[in-house]
Amino acid sequence: MKLTTMTQISIDGVMQNNGAPTDDHPNGFERGGWALGKGDDGTRTFITQTYQRAEAFLFGRRTYELFAGSWGSIDQMRAHPIGVALNEAPKYVASTTLTAPRWEDTTVLRGDLAAAISELKAKPGGELQVHGSGALTRWLLANDLVDEMTLIVIPVILGQGARLFPETGPDLALDLIESRVDSKGVTIQVYRPAGRPRYATA
Repeated sequence: MKLTTMTQISIDGVMQNNGAPTDDHPNGFERGGWALGKGDDGTRTFITQTYQRAEAFLFGRRTYELFAGSWGSIDQMRAHPIGVALNEAPKYVASTTLTAPRWEDTTVLRGDLAAAISELKAKPGGELQVHGSGALTRWLLANDLVDEMTLIVIPVILGQGARLFPETGPDLALDLIESRVDSKGVTIQVYRPAGRPRYATA
């Protein structure tokens, strides 16, 4: 399986609490729900179709709990095409503390995470998708486990909140696979990791 990530971020790289304004408010974040309703029908269709082609889903603990409490629990959301895709596919969550996952068809990955994910990737099939899960996405990138990364960039500067990429961290070159902009200014950029960047020399 190909491991792919999809993340909605602001212009200044924030990914925290993009959905409902009441999802989570650690560190005094007060601008939740900033991506809700942004993007046109084409972007919403792109997101839905991405979920629908997943062979399986991989989550970090926090995103898993949010998704389980929404897409996995609320009837209206379960009936949505994204909810159907999530509920029908196997789900894996990287966690050392989760002992009793409440979402059906969930497997908790403990121990050697890199080995467990490499084993999943070795299985036949389409995509092992990661949505949200910022800490997990950063770890996967740092460990060369991501095959493709989609960034959905919302035209807003939030000025606060957890960012997908920290102020300091590993560097990574990216090859652009696909790029589009919708009628509301939301951009979709699909990248393939390409090793370390080359820097100019004197």
